[in-house]
Amino acid sequence: MTKLNELSPAEGSHKARMRIGRGPGSGKGKTGGRGVKGQKSRTGHGFKQFEGGQMPLHMRMPKRGFNNPSALKFAEVNLWRIAKAIEAKRLDPTQPIDAAALIGAGVIRREKDGVRLLGHGEISGKLTITAYSASASAKEAIEKAGGSLTLTRKEKAEAEA
Repeated sequence: MTKLNELSPAEGSHKARMRIGRGPGSGKGKTGGRGVKGQKSRTGHGFKQFEGGQMPLHMRMPKRGFNNPSALKFAEVNLWRIAKAIEAKRLDPTQPIDAAALIGAGVIRREKDGVRLLGHGEISGKLTITAYSASASAKEAIEKAGGSLTLTRKEKAEAEA
């Protein structure tokens, strides 16, 4: 029986790694397999996007669109998502529905800059909903079902006054 301190890999199964740049006797000394001189022989060489002076691809592509850094990001909720949460008994239709209630019910993950209601789907029963803004179809559907909608968004006329 072999002992742990006598274990070794099978003959020829393990090849020692090449030690680069350890003198001429090693076979990979002097330039260390990198050729001679120039940028590519240096450590950390090369430019990934450099195309030999030609206009690089990322600069040849046209610029598209505009990303407004001050634009508000909303958690958008369709009416069918609220109806589904009520059916699954995760939302109580008798209680006011706001961002905290939607997060608790797992309808949205986070509030972001506010909740925006969208009108896709139908709701049944009176609901009291508080949201930052809502689409016209969402307002119509909530009022048609006999519910009420409170918007926390300041209207332009109020903001300017």
